[in-house]
Amino acid sequence: MTPDEYRERLLAAVTPMEPFPQPVNECLGLAAAEDVLARVDLPGFDNSAMDGYAVRHADVAGDPPASLPVVGEIGAGTSRVIALAPGSAVKIMTGAPVPSGADTVVPYEWTDRGTPQVRIDRVPTPGQNVRRQGEEVRTGDVVVREGTVLGARHLGLLAAVGCAAVPVRPRPRVVVISTGSELREPGQPLAHDSVYDANSYLLAAAVRAAGAISYRVGIVPDEPKAFLDALQDQLVRADVVITSGGVSMGDYDVVKAALAPAGVWFGRIAMQPGQPQGFGLVGDDQVPLFALPGNPVSSYVSFESFVLPVLRKLMGIAPYTRPAVTARLGAAITSPRGKQQYLRGRSSDGVVTPVGGPGSHLIAGLAEADCLIVVPAQETALEEGAEVRVLMLDRPF
Repeated sequence: MTPDEYRERLLAAVTPMEPFPQPVNECLGLAAAEDVLARVDLPGFDNSAMDGYAVRHADVAGDPPASLPVVGEIGAGTSRVIALAPGSAVKIMTGAPVPSGADTVVPYEWTDRGTPQVRIDRVPTPGQNVRRQGEEVRTGDVVVREGTVLGARHLGLLAAVGCAAVPVRPRPRVVVISTGSELREPGQPLAHDSVYDANSYLLAAAVRAAGAISYRVGIVPDEPKAFLDALQDQLVRADVVITSGGVSMGDYDVVKAALAPAGVWFGRIAMQPGQPQGFGLVGDDQVPLFALPGNPVSSYVSFESFVLPVLRKLMGIAPYTRPAVTARLGAAITSPRGKQQYLRGRSSDGVVTPVGGPGSHLIAGLAEADCLIVVPAQETALEEGAEVRVLMLDRPF
């Protein structure tokens, strides 16, 4: 299969998670599952946009200066209901309710800030500095549309209109398992034939960056029973499982040996890196399981290509795939025929330059990259300046 064909197969195998109301403060990055309506007007009452004096415009409309007695003071959130008599003024603070009878607020800067008598030196326009009730949002207005990915500004608006909770699709709980008897935890001593486990940290972080919840499981050795025991223990809290390693053609490919008899599909995708892949629905709850290759670059490219779109579909967030941009190559490249290649690159001003080499173990180059250069399967060489498709890894969708 091509990467696109495999991705479509994966997306067809899952459905979005069921929505439920969650507190507004927990909804950052999630998608609204329905239209959200305002519960109050914005503003909720006529209020002052400035610190100054609330007046009747008719009392200050003549030639300046005008002089009015100050009969009270209103602060935001501390006021009592006041009715303004004709020919008088009330000192008022920003956000405080405009008293009945007043229709204009004169800012302090246009006055002598006097008490108990104020001199007003400029004539305001009628209604100046008064925020009218409901002028921005009316009760019952749609303030967030279904499918909107909720950012900080949306959450502020939802709180402002009285929404304590919002129906959203939840964050998938993703269990990440690294397999390999050669793996060690960072900080532990290494033997002559061991390496530190980078994949589980890489994938767990990628899961969190996608907006999901990650659970990183300790290293599992190359023993089918140990792997199946670990998997069974984790399925109780998993909406998705990601494994890395043990999916190729070797004698110690434990994930393939353990799961192929249970009906999990294993095969090859026409891509580099990331050719060996596995996918299936496991356990009583039919939890999606992604079996990714063990080299770190292969794991990461596989996550970007296949796992990320599925996580976004589960959360009801579109688009599922990372948008591509077009750039020009800063250096010539070669690529194997018949495999869509994903080269690591750095982009600047519309030019993308490969970094780190094509090897699937070159994690330093991956860390340096900010994009993936997509080389079609039919291309074997592209010259400097050629136009290519680029997936920007750090750019918002």
